[in-house]
Amino acid sequence: MPIATLESGETIWFKTTGSGPPVLQIHGSAFGHRNFEKMTPLMAEHFEVIDFDLPGYGESKGLPQSSMAGIAEQVFGFLRAAGLGRVNIHGTSFGAMIGMTLSAIRPEVVDRLVLSCFLARYDQAAREMRATWKRAAKDSGMRAVADLTSVAGFARGFYDRPEAQAQLQAMRDAFDNNTPEAFIAGTETIERTDLSPYVSQVRAKTLLLAGAEDNMTPFKPSQSGVGFHQIKDMLPGAALTVLPDCGHYLVIEQPELATARIVEFLGD
Repeated sequence: MPIATLESGETIWFKTTGSGPPVLQIHGSAFGHRNFEKMTPLMAEHFEVIDFDLPGYGESKGLPQSSMAGIAEQVFGFLRAAGLGRVNIHGTSFGAMIGMTLSAIRPEVVDRLVLSCFLARYDQAAREMRATWKRAAKDSGMRAVADLTSVAGFARGFYDRPEAQAQLQAMRDAFDNNTPEAFIAGTETIERTDLSPYVSQVRAKTLLLAGAEDNMTPFKPSQSGVGFHQIKDMLPGAALTVLPDCGHYLVIEQPELATARIVEFLGD
């Protein structure tokens, strides 16, 4: 698979699948590119899909920057190093925060935005949840993080599916490919971040994808947070779709439905 080297020295692993309008997929804070392994084959029927690992994840080397804007600049540097031009962005969770930031500070490289399951500012409940994950990463490793995040990330009905245990094992394997240091650094970046000022700067046409049972980054957080309930009004013209019977990990739980909504939006 190709490797792109940033000016600051980090190396970014990436792959492209399919053909058509380019879509860069930005993964969540513990997965690496495997976050999208169920969706990429479906998306590739319509788009040229670019999957990559952020620094510190999967096959990429180095660490992410300590601010959301810094990480967005790393993604911008990756686009340039890989010879990629203007792209559509599909980001989920941490990746959605990066995608929104990139669109605000580097609008010249972003065509349309698809953002799923994130908070522009974490409320205190989300911070407490993340604190347990950081302790698990430090004390027990990324497999323990996979188990903890699964409890918060999937809808309750997911566990009744026959494939649930295999999926949970696949998550442990995916998390194992990433360093606890990168996960903790990314989590602390999220906790420091308030994207509210960036929301009004976004000019790209945007689709917000939410899971009706998302307990990790809920549609309407407490007063200390900013979620889709507020973002949909802060970002005039944004389309909003709430997927039923689906939690935070909608790209894993409902890949066919999520892909269909993205195809409709990007093909409009």
